[in-house]
Amino acid sequence: MRHAALIAALTALFAAAIPAARANAHSQPYSWIDLVAAPDSLRGEVTAHIVDLAHELGLAEPEVLASATGVRSHEAALRAAFAKRLDLRADGKRLRVALGGLTLVPEKHAVRVAVALARPNASTLEVHGPLFDWEETHETYVNIRVEGRLEVQDLLDHGHVETRWNTGARRNMGQVVWRFIREGFHHIFIGPDHILFILGLLLMGGSLHQLVRIVTAFTLAHSITLALATLGWVQPSPRVIEPLIALSIVVVGVENLLSERGRRDLRAPLAFGFGFVHGFGFASVLRELSLPSEALGLALVSFNVGVEFAQMAIVLTVAPLLAQLRSKRPAWSPWVLRVGSLGVIAAGGFWLVQRLLAG
Repeated sequence: MRHAALIAALTALFAAAIPAARANAHSQPYSWIDLVAAPDSLRGEVTAHIVDLAHELGLAEPEVLASATGVRSHEAALRAAFAKRLDLRADGKRLRVALGGLTLVPEKHAVRVAVALARPNASTLEVHGPLFDWEETHETYVNIRVEGRLEVQDLLDHGHVETRWNTGARRNMGQVVWRFIREGFHHIFIGPDHILFILGLLLMGGSLHQLVRIVTAFTLAHSITLALATLGWVQPSPRVIEPLIALSIVVVGVENLLSERGRRDLRAPLAFGFGFVHGFGFASVLRELSLPSEALGLALVSFNVGVEFAQMAIVLTVAPLLAQLRSKRPAWSPWVLRVGSLGVIAAGGFWLVQRLLAG
């Protein structure tokens, strides 16, 4: 019985060690994208770990891909996996990439594929990643070389999903305008803090003239700091700006509650004052978009127009709904203001603490 118990224990220990060993084989979940730009082409290699590729192919045993025979037997599926995961874009449009031969890279426990495509006539080449997003720790190294120089060296992960190379190609001004309008519009709707600040300003309602005055004050202020920061004249640290943006949300919520009691309306001055802070926040995003030096002013104005379009979309959606509520359910209006303002304060306070601790 003792021998049987000992054998059972050793068997269980060995079984537990197998997945651990497999995990250790993939303790560094990396992939690599290496590109070389010629005047008329882009060529390079993409290298991926066999564990990531096995996951893509639905293989239970990654070691199947650790031999040349295994790579050959799964060649079609591997090509499909590389084609699916490799995301190269020219001015935002995804490119079709020709895949070459597959090569086993034993020292990296990886498989490599050659890639080639005609060099696009575009102002920027964008590489999106990481190559595999099924595990949070995955990282993709990106290198782009031009005439022997390393033009781009970056690391993509779940917190940094895109890198850009400014190709130097002459830009179509219409493309610049459209691209940066879209970026400005998009940024508002992926930034819950900016949305909540605007919603906080709208909760008290008011006439069309009042709302236009408030939004205009916010626009004027953030346009100034957006330009100053983008041009590099004033660049405060995000460790200061991000907590201040959160604080602005708290202040607007508190002001709503105080205004209800005192019948005052300081939203326009608050919008103007905190607009300067939000402008620096917008600029931090704009600087990451590979601004065209030959069309910097146009890109800046276009981004700002996109931001304004997004703000007006929020105002034109929310303000009529609040006005209708006050008209049809006047008894509900104070409760909407109070509950909404408390929600704004709670969210802003959470972000404020989170960003102060992160800083």
